[in-house]
Amino acid sequence: MRSKTKNRNFILENYRKSFNYLKESLNYIYVMIILFFIFALIGFFIPAPLVLHEKIMELIREILEQTKGMSLFELITFIFFNNLKVGILSVVLGILFGVVPIVFSISNGYLLGFVASITAKEEGILALWRILPHGIFELPAVFISLALGLKLGVWLFLDKKEKFSSNVLNTVRIFVSIVVPLLIIAALIEGILIFLSQ
Repeated sequence: MRSKTKNRNFILENYRKSFNYLKESLNYIYVMIILFFIFALIGFFIPAPLVLHEKIMELIREILEQTKGMSLFELITFIFFNNLKVGILSVVLGILFGVVPIVFSISNGYLLGFVASITAKEEGILALWRILPHGIFELPAVFISLALGLKLGVWLFLDKKEKFSSNVLNTVRIFVSIVVPLLIIAALIEGILIFLSQ
Protein backbone atom coordinates (compact mmCIF):
# COMPACT_ATOMS: atom_id res chain seq x y z
CA MET A 1 0.00 0.00 0.00
CA ARG A 2 2.83 2.38 0.92
CA SER A 3 4.59 1.46 -2.34
CA LYS A 4 1.50 2.33 -4.40
CA THR A 5 1.12 5.67 -2.62
CA LYS A 6 4.79 6.42 -3.18
CA ASN A 7 4.49 5.60 -6.89
CA ARG A 8 1.36 7.72 -7.24
CA ASN A 9 3.04 10.65 -5.51
CA PHE A 10 6.07 10.27 -7.78
CA ILE A 11 3.88 10.35 -10.89
CA LEU A 12 1.89 13.36 -9.66
CA GLU A 13 5.09 15.23 -8.75
CA ASN A 14 6.51 14.36 -12.15
CA TYR A 15 3.50 15.87 -13.92
CA ARG A 16 3.52 18.93 -11.67
CA LYS A 17 7.13 19.65 -12.58
CA SER A 18 6.41 18.96 -16.26
CA PHE A 19 3.51 21.41 -16.42
CA ASN A 20 5.48 24.05 -14.51
CA TYR A 21 8.31 23.79 -17.01
CA LEU A 22 5.81 23.93 -19.87
CA LYS A 23 4.46 27.20 -18.49
CA GLU A 24 8.00 28.56 -18.44
CA SER A 25 8.40 27.47 -22.08
CA LEU A 26 5.17 29.02 -23.41
CA ASN A 27 6.95 31.74 -25.42
CA TYR A 28 8.97 29.08 -27.26
CA ILE A 29 5.80 27.12 -27.98
CA TYR A 30 4.12 30.26 -29.35
CA VAL A 31 7.07 30.89 -31.68
CA MET A 32 6.82 27.34 -33.07
CA ILE A 33 3.03 27.59 -33.51
CA ILE A 34 3.26 30.95 -35.31
CA LEU A 35 6.01 29.75 -37.66
CA PHE A 36 4.15 26.51 -38.36
CA PHE A 37 0.85 28.18 -39.25
CA ILE A 38 2.42 30.99 -41.30
CA PHE A 39 4.07 28.41 -43.54
CA ALA A 40 0.96 26.20 -43.51
CA LEU A 41 -0.97 29.16 -44.96
CA ILE A 42 1.78 29.74 -47.52
CA GLY A 43 1.65 26.06 -48.50
CA PHE A 44 -2.13 26.20 -48.77
CA PHE A 45 -2.63 29.45 -50.69
CA ILE A 46 0.56 29.88 -52.75
CA PRO A 47 1.16 27.28 -55.48
CA ALA A 48 4.46 25.47 -55.03
CA PRO A 49 7.14 25.73 -57.76
CA LEU A 50 6.91 22.74 -60.10
CA VAL A 51 10.16 21.16 -58.86
CA LEU A 52 9.07 21.39 -55.20
CA HIS A 53 5.56 20.17 -56.09
CA GLU A 54 6.99 17.06 -57.74
CA LYS A 55 9.37 16.34 -54.86
CA ILE A 56 6.57 16.56 -52.27
CA MET A 57 4.26 14.38 -54.37
CA GLU A 58 7.06 11.84 -54.76
CA LEU A 59 7.56 11.82 -50.99
CA ILE A 60 3.82 11.29 -50.42
CA ARG A 61 3.77 8.44 -52.98
CA GLU A 62 6.72 6.78 -51.22
CA ILE A 63 4.96 6.94 -47.84
CA LEU A 64 1.72 5.56 -49.33
CA GLU A 65 3.65 2.73 -50.98
CA GLN A 66 5.52 2.03 -47.75
CA THR A 67 2.31 1.75 -45.72
CA LYS A 68 0.35 -0.14 -48.38
CA GLY A 69 -0.94 -3.48 -47.13
CA MET A 70 0.05 -2.86 -43.51
CA SER A 71 -2.11 -4.30 -40.76
CA LEU A 72 -3.74 -1.90 -38.29
CA PHE A 73 -1.06 -2.59 -35.67
CA GLU A 74 1.77 -2.10 -38.21
CA LEU A 75 0.21 1.14 -39.38
CA ILE A 76 -0.16 2.53 -35.85
CA THR A 77 3.41 1.49 -35.00
CA PHE A 78 4.78 3.07 -38.20
CA ILE A 79 3.00 6.39 -37.54
CA PHE A 80 4.03 6.46 -33.89
CA PHE A 81 7.73 5.76 -34.46
CA ASN A 82 7.88 8.17 -37.40
CA ASN A 83 6.46 10.98 -35.24
CA LEU A 84 8.61 9.91 -32.27
CA LYS A 85 11.74 10.14 -34.42
CA VAL A 86 10.85 13.68 -35.48
CA GLY A 87 10.17 14.63 -31.85
CA ILE A 88 13.49 13.23 -30.59
CA LEU A 89 15.46 14.87 -33.42
CA SER A 90 13.71 18.19 -32.71
CA VAL A 91 14.85 18.08 -29.10
CA VAL A 92 18.34 16.63 -29.52
CA LEU A 93 19.36 18.68 -32.57
CA GLY A 94 17.77 21.78 -31.05
CA ILE A 95 20.98 22.10 -29.04
CA LEU A 96 22.60 23.33 -32.29
CA PHE A 97 21.44 26.92 -31.67
CA GLY A 98 17.77 26.00 -32.14
CA VAL A 99 18.10 25.92 -35.95
CA VAL A 100 16.70 22.40 -36.50
CA PRO A 101 13.39 22.96 -34.62
CA ILE A 102 12.82 26.15 -36.62
CA VAL A 103 13.51 24.31 -39.91
CA PHE A 104 11.23 21.43 -38.83
CA SER A 105 8.43 23.85 -37.91
CA ILE A 106 8.65 25.66 -41.24
CA SER A 107 8.92 22.51 -43.38
CA ASN A 108 6.16 20.60 -41.55
CA GLY A 109 3.86 23.62 -41.64
CA TYR A 110 4.43 24.06 -45.36
CA LEU A 111 3.90 20.34 -45.99
CA LEU A 112 0.61 20.35 -44.07
CA GLY A 113 -0.58 23.40 -46.01
CA PHE A 114 0.45 21.81 -49.33
CA VAL A 115 -1.32 18.50 -48.58
CA ALA A 116 -4.40 20.34 -47.29
CA SER A 117 -4.53 22.39 -50.51
CA ILE A 118 -4.30 19.29 -52.73
CA THR A 119 -6.94 17.49 -50.61
CA ALA A 120 -9.31 20.47 -50.71
CA LYS A 121 -9.00 20.76 -54.50
CA GLU A 122 -9.56 17.06 -55.13
CA GLU A 123 -12.13 16.16 -52.45
CA GLY A 124 -13.53 19.48 -51.23
CA ILE A 125 -12.81 21.62 -48.20
CA LEU A 126 -14.85 19.38 -45.87
CA ALA A 127 -12.36 16.54 -46.41
CA LEU A 128 -9.91 18.51 -44.24
CA TRP A 129 -11.95 17.55 -41.16
CA ARG A 130 -10.31 14.11 -41.41
CA ILE A 131 -7.05 15.70 -40.23
CA LEU A 132 -8.64 17.12 -37.09
CA PRO A 133 -9.06 14.05 -34.80
CA HIS A 134 -5.39 13.03 -34.66
CA GLY A 135 -4.17 16.61 -35.16
CA ILE A 136 -5.69 17.54 -31.80
CA PHE A 137 -3.11 15.28 -30.14
CA GLU A 138 -0.26 15.23 -32.68
CA LEU A 139 0.19 18.97 -33.17
CA PRO A 140 0.55 19.83 -29.46
CA ALA A 141 3.13 17.03 -29.15
CA VAL A 142 5.01 18.41 -32.18
CA PHE A 143 4.90 22.00 -30.92
CA ILE A 144 6.11 20.99 -27.46
CA SER A 145 9.00 18.95 -28.92
CA LEU A 146 10.04 21.81 -31.21
CA ALA A 147 9.79 24.34 -28.39
CA LEU A 148 11.89 22.21 -26.04
CA GLY A 149 14.56 21.86 -28.71
CA LEU A 150 14.51 25.60 -29.39
CA LYS A 151 14.77 26.38 -25.69
CA LEU A 152 17.84 24.15 -25.31
CA GLY A 153 19.42 25.87 -28.31
CA VAL A 154 18.67 29.35 -27.02
CA TRP A 155 20.28 28.40 -23.69
CA LEU A 156 23.67 28.50 -25.47
CA PHE A 157 23.17 32.20 -26.18
CA LEU A 158 21.91 32.97 -22.68
CA ASP A 159 24.95 31.23 -21.15
CA LYS A 160 23.06 29.99 -18.10
CA LYS A 161 25.31 27.00 -17.50
CA GLU A 162 23.96 26.34 -14.06
CA LYS A 163 20.51 25.66 -15.53
CA PHE A 164 21.46 23.39 -18.42
CA SER A 165 21.28 20.09 -16.50
CA SER A 166 17.86 20.99 -15.05
CA ASN A 167 16.66 22.06 -18.52
CA VAL A 168 17.71 18.70 -19.94
CA LEU A 169 16.05 16.84 -17.06
CA ASN A 170 12.80 18.79 -17.49
CA THR A 171 12.93 18.25 -21.24
CA VAL A 172 13.25 14.47 -20.83
CA ARG A 173 10.52 14.48 -18.16
CA ILE A 174 8.07 16.34 -20.44
CA PHE A 175 8.93 14.23 -23.46
CA VAL A 176 8.29 10.96 -21.62
CA SER A 177 5.25 12.01 -19.59
CA ILE A 178 3.45 14.32 -22.07
CA VAL A 179 4.79 14.10 -25.63
CA VAL A 180 4.96 10.30 -25.91
CA PRO A 181 1.38 9.70 -24.61
CA LEU A 182 0.05 12.35 -27.02
CA LEU A 183 1.88 10.68 -29.92
CA ILE A 184 0.48 7.27 -28.95
CA ILE A 185 -3.11 8.62 -28.97
CA ALA A 186 -2.51 10.46 -32.27
CA ALA A 187 -1.04 7.31 -33.89
CA LEU A 188 -3.99 5.20 -32.71
CA ILE A 189 -6.55 7.62 -34.17
CA GLU A 190 -4.66 8.25 -37.43
CA GLY A 191 -3.88 4.56 -37.91
CA ILE A 192 -7.52 3.55 -37.44
CA LEU A 193 -8.78 6.29 -39.78
CA ILE A 194 -6.29 5.35 -42.52
CA PHE A 195 -6.96 1.61 -42.07
CA LEU A 196 -10.74 2.09 -42.36
CA SER A 197 -10.38 4.29 -45.46
CA GLN A 198 -8.28 1.72 -47.35
